[in-house]
Amino acid sequence: MSVEKNRPVRRLFTLHLPMLLIVLFALGPYLWMLLTSLKQESTLFSPERQLLPAVVTLENYLRLFQKTTFLSNLGHSVLVSSGTMVLGLSVSITAAYAFSRFRFAGRRTLMLQFLLVNMFPIVLLIIPLFIIMKNLGLLDTHMGLILAHSTFSIPFATWMMISYFDAIPRSLDEAALVDGCTPLGAMFKVVIPLTVPGIIATGIYIFITSWNEYLYASILAGQNVRTLTVAIQTLVGEYEIAWGLLTAGGVMGALPVTLLFMLIQKRLVAGMTQGAVKG
Repeated sequence: MSVEKNRPVRRLFTLHLPMLLIVLFALGPYLWMLLTSLKQESTLFSPERQLLPAVVTLENYLRLFQKTTFLSNLGHSVLVSSGTMVLGLSVSITAAYAFSRFRFAGRRTLMLQFLLVNMFPIVLLIIPLFIIMKNLGLLDTHMGLILAHSTFSIPFATWMMISYFDAIPRSLDEAALVDGCTPLGAMFKVVIPLTVPGIIATGIYIFITSWNEYLYASILAGQNVRTLTVAIQTLVGEYEIAWGLLTAGGVMGALPVTLLFMLIQKRLVAGMTQGAVKG
């Protein structure tokens, strides 16, 4: 009986409290950024440092939207990330289905090449991509950034989708072919509906990866297409840092991705249960 009574106390100190400390440690920078964005600009450089704002104000957010091009930068990020997600899913789904369902010469070599792309830093590709985009006239355009972001998102997304397709029994494809479906019809009518959770998870991965990307956005784009990550970096000057605008921009930059994940979480769980196949 004493062992059973001590079990909740043991779980409290060995599981719940350590997990709480880890969560607080991970959320600490975000909480500090949020609280700083709600402080008055004059109090940010005060010698008396306070964690909580003495007066909660939205002046940093107002200045961010009124005196900067934050809204247009936000629109560029949404357009580029959405385009990368659509292109990435279109290519990775079809490629993963081919790798999962068909056996052809060079299959393993192509799969390894998809994997090798992610083994090298993306900075190695920036000069060749810059030359290619310049020759194609795609510098400082949305399409140029979408194609650049797809170079590192499609390989990993393809491998993610292969694992989901491999989990679907091939007997379902064969039954669809017997019923008169073409291979593409079997993919769209049978396999893809069962891999909805995988498609959603892969789409979220591609969107977030493109949303947070900075290197390509700073090199391959300019004044016409300036994404959110590049716009926030411009708030850091050589002699001064606009902490109020910087923290407000950080909060607003993280907000769309957070809301997207919160909205899609229930649908993701529902897709997992609906896509289950009974043996």
